[in-house]
Order: sequence, then structure tokens, then C-alpha cells
Amino acid sequence: MDFMHAPALLTPQWTALTTEPDGLGESPFWHPQEERLYWVDIPGRRIARVAVQGLQAQGPVDYWPLTQEPGCIAPVQGGGLVMALRDGIYQAREWGGPLQRLAAAPYDTGTQRFNDGKCDAQGRFWAGSLYEPKDRKLGVLYMLDGQGLQAMLGGDQDGVVTANGLTWSPDGRTAYWSDTAAHQVRAFDFDAASGQLTNARVFYQSAPKPAGWAWGSDAPYGGRPDGAAVDSEGCYWSAQYEGGRLLRLSPQGEVLAEVPTPALCPTMPCFGGPDLKTLFVTTARHGRSSQELAKYPGAGCVWAMRVEVAGVLVNGLRC
Repeated sequence: MDFMHAPALLTPQWTALTTEPDGLGESPFWHPQEERLYWVDIPGRRIARVAVQGLQAQGPVDYWPLTQEPGCIAPVQGGGLVMALRDGIYQAREWGGPLQRLAAAPYDTGTQRFNDGKCDAQGRFWAGSLYEPKDRKLGVLYMLDGQGLQAMLGGDQDGVVTANGLTWSPDGRTAYWSDTAAHQVRAFDFDAASGQLTNARVFYQSAPKPAGWAWGSDAPYGGRPDGAAVDSEGCYWSAQYEGGRLLRLSPQGEVLAEVPTPALCPTMPCFGGPDLKTLFVTTARHGRSSQELAKYPGAGCVWAMRVEVAGVLVNGLRC
């Protein structure tokens, strides 16, 4: 077991928020003024939103079709969305409105795309990249501010295969970033003024995927870190892709709780609701076997449950 101590195994009461599954749901965030949940479907090339009350959707899901894969989205202060598409970062001033490109993608769009990202408390937009052949650590973490798009982490020394799990501690002094392929979450000291990340360290390391593993295999596998969120106590909630669970990690990286999910491939949690005590999680369906989907028919849907510790408000892009 890769835990420092045996974690609490919670028995969640999940409710399906959506019934039309996404191929790969990602990047959920709660919009407190609108009381809506937003997220993306990466292979479906669309952004989704739905009004939520309690654990129930209020009306149908709105879909915004795009011509490229959206890796991640975030709100814009004053209204609208910022989104990282394959070929660049764009701003839309209203739902379904025209896209203004803020920065071109600084990589080969034939083999890379933007993936996980968020805004920090200073209103800067961050997005990591994913190298699709997944045999080289070419993933980079970028920051968009008033000076343009800058590479903050990545390259030969600290690059990743699949950038994921980006978030910050509630006090803004620690940043987290994971490499899904390496089964590793890293922590960094974060300088809020400059955006610089220093003192890189391993925050959480999960056991590697057994050779030849597939769902239904006898070999135990707990999954690998995908998207993440932090709660108001500074604990890091990590979706464990192919592990069928969320992990709640203390600020020291200790596994405090394990939460089974209604899909084998949870992708990213976020907190919402008026009290920020509703936990939402997006999930994946694309590329999963028919046997797995028979066991997890809700794969690809968005799910919700109540938790005891509130999350933190989402940050928006400062224009």
C-alpha cells in the first residue's frame, strides 16, 4: 500500500447530475453568481453548463460546440470565459459568442494540445500541455498575464507527459501540478507577485500501473492522478484515473480519505453550491471497454455529492 497511513474509506452518496455522457469530461468549475456548473468535453469538442440546485440539474444542459478540443476553461472577471483550445488561448465575452485569441499555442499542434488549467488568485490564466504520443516529457506549464504567454515549468529538467492536477493552496503559497503518466503530484513554493514556482518536491507518488493491466485484471491498481481541487482546510482532492476513486490528501501529502466514484475514470473534482459543500466530479467514457461500461454505465456523466468541508471560490481571468 502506498499510503503513509490507512485512509478513511468513505461511503459516498453520489447523484448523477447529467444523463448524456461526455467522451472525456474535464475542467469543471462552479460559477457562484450564475449558480451554474461549467465543464468541457475534450473529444466531443464542446463546453457545457447547467444550472444546479442541491444535487439536481435545473433544466437541460447547454452545449457550446467548438471546432477544436478544449483542454480547460475558466471564468473571466466581469463575464465570459477563457479557454485553452488546441491552437491557442481564447476569450469569449458571452456564452456562444465570438472568440478572441489571446495567445497562440507555442508548440506543434499536430502532436500537442492544452490540457488542465485554472486561473490563480491574481487573475492570471495557467494551462499545461499534453504530448499525445506519450513517449516524451514535452508537457509544459504556461502562464498568461499582461505580458503574454510564458513557460513557467517544463522542458528537459521538469517536463511532463500529461500536465494535470493544477491548483493552489488556500493561502496561495503552494502550487500543485501533476504528471499523470508518472503517477506523481508535485508541490512548489509559489510567489504570488511574479508567478514563479520554486522548491519542487514530490507531494504524492502512487504505485505504477502493472504491466499489461486492464480493467478486470487481478492485479491491484489504484489509478493515477488526474485533475484536482483544494478545500478550505488546504487538502488536495485528486481524481485517480482508472482507480475509480478520489483521494483527499493533507497539506503534507498524507492520504486522509478515499472516496469511491461511480465511474472507473474520474477526471476532475470541483466544489460548488451556495456553501461550496457540493463536490462535483467529471468522468470519462471515451475508449473504455464494453465490459467496463456495463459495470459503470454512468461513465462520462457528471456526478455530485455533499461533503463536510467546503471548497474555495473559483478564480477568474483579470482582463
